[in-house]
Amino acid sequence: MADTRPEVYIAGIGQTNVGELWSLSLRDLGVKAIRAAIKDSGGLQPQALFVGNMLAASASHQANLGALLCEWAGLKGAEGTTAEAADASGGAALRMAYTAIRSGIVDVALVIGVEKATDVLDSDIDSLSVRTLDSDYEAAEGLTPIGQAALLMQRYIYENQVEREALAAFPMLAHANAVNNPNAMYRKPLTLETYLKAGILTEPFNLYDIAPLADGAAAVLLTRRELVPEGLGHPLVRVAGSSLVTDRLALHDRSDPLFFDAAAVSVQRACQQAGITPAQADFFEYADITTLHAILSLEAAGLAPRGQGWRLARDHAQWQHKPLPVATLGGYKARGNPLGAAGVYQAVEACLQLRGEAGATQLPQARVGMIQALAGTGSTALTHVLMQVEETN
Repeated sequence: MADTRPEVYIAGIGQTNVGELWSLSLRDLGVKAIRAAIKDSGGLQPQALFVGNMLAASASHQANLGALLCEWAGLKGAEGTTAEAADASGGAALRMAYTAIRSGIVDVALVIGVEKATDVLDSDIDSLSVRTLDSDYEAAEGLTPIGQAALLMQRYIYENQVEREALAAFPMLAHANAVNNPNAMYRKPLTLETYLKAGILTEPFNLYDIAPLADGAAAVLLTRRELVPEGLGHPLVRVAGSSLVTDRLALHDRSDPLFFDAAAVSVQRACQQAGITPAQADFFEYADITTLHAILSLEAAGLAPRGQGWRLARDHAQWQHKPLPVATLGGYKARGNPLGAAGVYQAVEACLQLRGEAGATQLPQARVGMIQALAGTGSTALTHVLMQVEETN
């Protein structure tokens, strides 16, 4: 039986800089990205707004973001709601908008990921981030997401005899790609010497193994093909696959803590929908929250054998090209990690590649991109496959 559901297209994108944006409020950031995406779409007006955010209710003392941003962006009469999937909330908001268009219930939907990490002191971030773990059995014992990832990294290094210097290539690549991203938080290259001299934050992670938390907002506007205004001026991007998968929340309940099962299944389902294999993607925007996340994401996607993901990074020159460009505009590590907004930044950056608008970081012949947002230590995974549509409307 033929699938008669409408295809979903990204007609507009918008983003703010990522960083410590002290002078801008949560609503300022959100409205700026929303208006940019609407303008980029040729003026399409959203019927629904889906917000990706993690910290606002606690850090910014602001809930009900759907109503707040609809009001301040002038989206009168639009429905607005917030997706909550911890630091994968941006990916979840994209998934909600995709299903709204695909079902035919909504014609035009806007996804906005927004975060104000600087609304809280650094000392308070850990107390907020632990909420992504199992409150009764992990957080209550003093675990934090970064501490948990560090424990796994130690085990991974031990089991796979990892060369410490090899890990440096992951943040080095991210920083190299961010140099030419005008919206990135850190736009300076990272040398091996600097990496090896960096202080240890939590063994074995040093300063450059952990993505910095940041403020920022990014938006994408989704619709059906026939509703796109004529003369748009840039290629459309089709959402060819979308999948959300969860794993056991508590790490100790998983059969293999060193494998991101939810990420693996999510990639398989999204790629199956899109009619591709993961290796056929031209690039992969992964969730490099830490170096461990980067390595296990590659292995979960089937792009590296189990226990061998770290080896991909040893040849830095090869790593920037085929077989797998990753973090093409800096990733979480150098672009910055705006938590609940990160998954939407991935979508915006993928669109820039697919539209041929990535500037000095543009990949040759980028036609298919895969993006994946993760929550916690891989407990929730959202994968989307995006494809360039050759002709413009």
